[in-house]
Amino acid sequence: MTESLALAGKVENMVTRKNPLFDTATTLGKILGFLGVSAICGVLVAGLLVPAAAVSGSAASGSIQFFDTLPAELQVDPPSQNTTILAKDGSPIASIYAENRTKVPLDSMSPFIKDAVIAIEDSRFYEHGGIDTTGIMRAIVSTARGNKQGASTITQQYVNNVINESLVAADREEDVKLNGGGKGVGDKLREMKLAIALEKKFSKEQILEGYLNIVFFNRDAYGIEAASKFFFSTTAKDLTLPQAALLAGLVNSPSAFDPIANPDNAQKRRDLVLAAMVNQGKITQAEYDEAVATPVTTKVTPARQGCAYATMAPYFCDYVLHLLFNNPAYGDTTEERIKRVQRGGLTIQTTLDPTAQTVAQQQVDATAGANPDKWGASITSVQPGTGQIVSMAQNTVWLPQEGKFDQTQNFNVDVLDANGNDLNGIGGFQPGSTMKPFTFAQWLNEGKSMNTTINASRRTYQQNFPWRNTCPTPVNGFYDKSVPGSFDLQNSDEGYYRNMTVLYGLMNSINTATFASASQVDLCGIQGIVDATGIHGGLPVRDETGKVTDPNPKVTMTTLSNLIGATQTAPLTMAAAFATFAADGKYCEPIAITSVKDQSGAELPAQSSNCKDAVKPEVARGVAYAMQEVLNAGSGSLIRPALSTRNNFPVAAKTGTNDSNGSTWVVGYTTGLATASWFGDPLGDQLRPGRNLTVNGKFYQSIDGYMIAGPQFTNYMLSVAPAYGTNPFQQPPSNLLGTAAPQRNTTPAPTTQNPAPSTGNSGNGNNGNNGNGNNDKD
Repeated sequence: MTESLALAGKVENMVTRKNPLFDTATTLGKILGFLGVSAICGVLVAGLLVPAAAVSGSAASGSIQFFDTLPAELQVDPPSQNTTILAKDGSPIASIYAENRTKVPLDSMSPFIKDAVIAIEDSRFYEHGGIDTTGIMRAIVSTARGNKQGASTITQQYVNNVINESLVAADREEDVKLNGGGKGVGDKLREMKLAIALEKKFSKEQILEGYLNIVFFNRDAYGIEAASKFFFSTTAKDLTLPQAALLAGLVNSPSAFDPIANPDNAQKRRDLVLAAMVNQGKITQAEYDEAVATPVTTKVTPARQGCAYATMAPYFCDYVLHLLFNNPAYGDTTEERIKRVQRGGLTIQTTLDPTAQTVAQQQVDATAGANPDKWGASITSVQPGTGQIVSMAQNTVWLPQEGKFDQTQNFNVDVLDANGNDLNGIGGFQPGSTMKPFTFAQWLNEGKSMNTTINASRRTYQQNFPWRNTCPTPVNGFYDKSVPGSFDLQNSDEGYYRNMTVLYGLMNSINTATFASASQVDLCGIQGIVDATGIHGGLPVRDETGKVTDPNPKVTMTTLSNLIGATQTAPLTMAAAFATFAADGKYCEPIAITSVKDQSGAELPAQSSNCKDAVKPEVARGVAYAMQEVLNAGSGSLIRPALSTRNNFPVAAKTGTNDSNGSTWVVGYTTGLATASWFGDPLGDQLRPGRNLTVNGKFYQSIDGYMIAGPQFTNYMLSVAPAYGTNPFQQPPSNLLGTAAPQRNTTPAPTTQNPAPSTGNSGNGNNGNNGNGNNDKD
């Protein structure tokens, strides 16, 4: 190949050298040039159509030998095509591409476009074998007369486009050579030989189909389908005669004949195409007359690519892309994977339910309203037993808009995946009391009754408190106001420092009850349940140089503040963890992609459900029993509109609020759907307190989980959950339930402001704080 190109370069230099005899600026030069190129054409014909041995003469033989050194094989790879991301029902979410192209078969193109492009570009397309010697001679004569004219056939143009497409795919854009510019004699000879070889390998219909799918029509429209949609908001199949003639005319010079920028030029070119069509008998005179009388008008549908222009769920779309960009099956490097997605014409089937997504988006948008202070709201749901992500929404827009909260990071997912690859997530938020069910689960796991009475009046847990802990990780933290900088464990209301059942403590989200329970179980057991249900920190751990040492750190349950939710955790993580209790103890990793196919229909690696037994079924049933009571008569009964097993359908949930009231939650589930609803501060270090704020025109002295995240949760679940199944939860065994009647709040106590967190507590549960900085109130 290198030798052939070198020879081609020599021929080019020989021809282009300014010899006075062959200078086409002179009449003699034009005549000699005409004769010389005619001779080359003869050699081409001889070399291509008959064996070299049959051609006499040393000059002809030498030329043929040179021509024979040129490559005759052309790898016709599929051109860059749009990748499409689809929702579960097959509806489109977004189109991803480097070149806006959608391949369509020839029988899905209007006959007008096929006839038009042949008429104007290559009238003898069905007669020649790849090169048109008649056209070459005509072009030579015309050029000799001072009127430059091309002679490339459709096959040659297709060859040129295929070569250029391969160069672009190989990041060699600088080597791209367009028709009519930058080509030497060697390039043209190579193109001719490849065209001849292509005609022997493919039918005329295959070549025409390939050409119409690869050629550029301007304004990021590659191929006839994309051009039809962009310029006329139609399909290639439905193009009218005037539209087809106009698009066929664009191929010669997309910018010069652009109907938007240059409508007069476009009309002249269109009419030229129409004249060629009628002269060649492809249309009637009447059709011609009607078409030329038609004004040049466009109906533009701008090409919108990427998740920023998704029809729905832009942040879910972005999450899907990052999953692919991080998957080694799609390339050795991130750059290779991005190219594979952007140019590969993939069809990506996802788990997203458009109906659920619409409801989720409506809810998060309505939650904060106009939102000049940029408070965040999010909802994400997963399906218990499969891990399929059903919805993922937040109250922001991707692209800046007047009066909107714009954000490109995803509120619902981690910063990095388990291998340290970027997910473009914000990393989550402090979950507060939504972590309490895991201590409750360990209580049941040890065979204890949920109706056991505990002492929830204890507020002091000294540094030497005898916690039971079989993990190697030491206990970190204490609550003791006698130690400077610390304070006693606190509840949000004074009336709850008393004896109560473990169930009542969880129902009403009593901090002292959670600690009293934890003091009687193995902290390492709590750790085991938290790990088994997939809970981890959403922020990576970094060393002093900023290098990531743990992309998804454990939520260390021997750090006492984590018993009441101090470590930032992503909503998707919380939804998947709670789905474990809905699925009778089976944890399933969240998945977003069910299938990926390339443009040939071949299956590529996707995700599948990855589930494991994480919690004993009887424990999961006990947790479901208790969290139903949260909504029936506990902290969740304050949510308006109300949602409960008693009044609606079987549903379990837990409210949560962090120390500063800046992160508020309701996470819950039915047998068919688990959902995390969050409202709070998504900005920076998330240090804004949720106090003395106005949301949607309503003033709040402080916000709790039931106030804003709660209605967001109930409105969503009332609308979506029935479609996924709301079967009754199975009852826990009698030994876990016990015999004591639940102590229910008949009049829930009014909420009061939390005490300020202790100095130096960043809320990440892993920084050596004293564990007393998170006194959740609900």
